[in-house]
Amino acid sequence: MDCLFCKIAAKKISSEIIYEDEWVTAFLDVNPLTEGHTLIVPKKHAENILDLDDNAIGPVFAAVKKVTAMLEKSLHPRGFTIGINHGKISGQSIDHLHIHVIPRYTSDGGGSLHSVVHFPPTASLKETKNKILNA
Repeated sequence: MDCLFCKIAAKKISSEIIYEDEWVTAFLDVNPLTEGHTLIVPKKHAENILDLDDNAIGPVFAAVKKVTAMLEKSLHPRGFTIGINHGKISGQSIDHLHIHVIPRYTSDGGGSLHSVVHFPPTASLKETKNKILNA
């Protein structure tokens, strides 16, 4: 087992776990963007969302909801940015699916998900829809 997040989920590497159930481990990010920045990882290795077993999707996202509620109750942020970096090009640095729950605070200097990339398509929405549906 060379995967860092598998080792954390198996408690072979210590971390600041704030939530755990049979499906996931949620722990504070060691390089937090804000107070309470948490990573939620499935206990069963999946490199990305497409590799995650269908029966795990519901429990993983239920945990995202639970952790978000815990952070809201305890840290009182003004909002959250919740996201997944899927693949190296998007910034995924550990090849194990992890969902970031990032509390947002007034004047935190962050942006919305719309600020992540700016590469508008040249194809129309209809052309894009047809490409997706016909693949």
